[in-house]
Amino acid sequence: MKLRTVISVCAPLLSFSERSSARLFTVSNACPFTIWPAMFTDLTVGTNVPPFPTGWESPPSTSVSFGVPDNWKAGRIWGRRDCDFTTNPGPNSCLDGGCNGGLLCDPHTGTGVPPATVAEWTLEGDNNFDYYDVSLVDGYNLPMAIITSVSCPVASCPVDLGPLCPIPLVGPFDSTGFPVGCKSACAANLDGDATNSANCCSGSHDTAATCPSSGVQFYSYFKQNCPNSYSYAFDESSGTALWTCNSGLGADYTVTFCPPVNGTVAGISAVPSSLIPTGTPSTSIASSSPTASPPSASPTLVHPNGSALSLPWSFTRWTWLLAALFSAFFVCGRWVA
Repeated sequence: MKLRTVISVCAPLLSFSERSSARLFTVSNACPFTIWPAMFTDLTVGTNVPPFPTGWESPPSTSVSFGVPDNWKAGRIWGRRDCDFTTNPGPNSCLDGGCNGGLLCDPHTGTGVPPATVAEWTLEGDNNFDYYDVSLVDGYNLPMAIITSVSCPVASCPVDLGPLCPIPLVGPFDSTGFPVGCKSACAANLDGDATNSANCCSGSHDTAATCPSSGVQFYSYFKQNCPNSYSYAFDESSGTALWTCNSGLGADYTVTFCPPVNGTVAGISAVPSSLIPTGTPSTSIASSSPTASPPSASPTLVHPNGSALSLPWSFTRWTWLLAALFSAFFVCGRWVA
């Protein structure tokens, strides 16, 4: 009987310690309304997927945490707005960001319907770096920020791009007429042929050389308002689109929807009037190249522009591991004795 008790009590702890190589991901909703986060892994790139549902409901001021494989490849997380899965459980269940499958996105075809702000990762990628970004390539539907537990750069689009979205891109709208999205020029099909488009970087425009940011309509609206976002297909040349973190640091990641900015909830304040688009394409904005930062002894997280981010704290995987091992020694040691 004593042996059975030892096994039943200690097995979960041992199982947890075996998973210590996984990263801890936390997804927080700081918006003043309910959203429905979703997750997708491109299985043609990597087959290791997080052991967590591919969609869930997230009321205001709630968060979830789950383990993600160290070598998660081509993973994405995004938010969905104004969803109702009772009558139409598919990509049109939500005003934006909906997916095949309804609440639980289909693991093979469940990418989000634009417009959608998307957090993207490839862990343990080239040269043993994690690669991550906040992408506006599929347009915008929610403010978002990605922070790490080891003070690597912050990827973000912390402002609401909906209210001042250029007229050709604005929408969809909620029941009150408020814009809950801003399409990309590609998704809006502004040049009439998505298969051969300077906005989509397709056809004769399918390389970085033939698809410069200067040829993408309204690029400046997205990039100037969200300089640390990935704003079009070849935005890496801006130096503030794709971020890296040394995989050896074992970073945990926190994704926050509507991250606080200067003490206010993102999405409440309008975009500065100086950044209202004129409709004329703009050249890319260069900045310093993102590099991995060494671990900080302080829990303070700092945005690349120098301002502090008041985002939810998450324990590092080592904290969880030590807690699990301490519990295992304490509980299991007593039973074995």
